[in-house]
Amino acid sequence: MIALFTDFGLHGPYTGQMKAVLHQMAPGIPIIDLFADAPVGNPKASAYLLAAYAAWFPMRTVLLCVVDPGVGGKRPSIFLKADGRWYIGPGNGLFELIQRRARETRSWDIDWKPKHLSASFHGRDLFAPVAAMLARGDPPPGQPRHDGADRRADWPDDLCEIVYVDHYGNAMTGLRAAMLPPGARLTAAGRVLDRARTFSDLPPGAAFWYENSNGLAEIAVNQGRADRDLGLVIGSPVEIVA
Repeated sequence: MIALFTDFGLHGPYTGQMKAVLHQMAPGIPIIDLFADAPVGNPKASAYLLAAYAAWFPMRTVLLCVVDPGVGGKRPSIFLKADGRWYIGPGNGLFELIQRRARETRSWDIDWKPKHLSASFHGRDLFAPVAAMLARGDPPPGQPRHDGADRRADWPDDLCEIVYVDHYGNAMTGLRAAMLPPGARLTAAGRVLDRARTFSDLPPGAAFWYENSNGLAEIAVNQGRADRDLGLVIGSPVEIVA
C-alpha cells in the first residue's frame, strides 16, 4: 500500500493531484490517507509524529511524506528504506527519527527526472512518481546518499513540545510515554498534569496526560478540549516533572 503523510490540509487540490499520479502509475495499489494535516511547514514536529505512526504499517508499505517548506530550494530529494518500509520526501529532517530509531536503514538521492518539475509542487511531480515506482517493485530510482544534509543530529530523541492537535482538541507531544519515568507528571501552559490511564478515570473537566494508542504522551481534558482549555498549540513547550 501507499500511505500519505502531508501538511496539505483537508481542502484544496493538492492531495487529489498526488493521488491522480499514484493511480495512473500504480493502478490497483491501495492508497491510505494517514495525515493530511501534519504540522504545517514544520518538518521537526512532523518527524516525531511520523515516527510514531509509521510503525503501524506493514513491511513494504510506501510512505509518501511531504512537509516541505523549502520546496524548490537546496534541500535534497530523497527516499529511504527503514525496517522494511519505504519513505519518500524532502531531505529536511522529516525522516530523522525514522532513521535514528530503525534497526536497519539505507537512503538514496532521487536521480529520476520527470518531464515537468514545477518549482513548488515536488509532491506531485517528483515524490508521487517515485512512490509509485517503489510500490510497483521497480528498482530504486536513485544513488546512495553520501552526505548528511538530510540529517538533524541536534534534534533530541524525544521532543518536549506539542507536535499535533487532533480533532477532539487533544494535544500530542513528541515524547514517547515509555521513555518517561514512572509516576512522571508533565507541565504545560502553567499546569501540572498527572498521568491517567484513560479519560473516564477522571471527572469531567479534569486535565491530564496519558499514553495514547500510538505510544506518545498526550495531553487531554475529559469531555473538554486541551487546546482550548489549556491554550495549547503546536510548538507549546512541555516539561517533565519526575
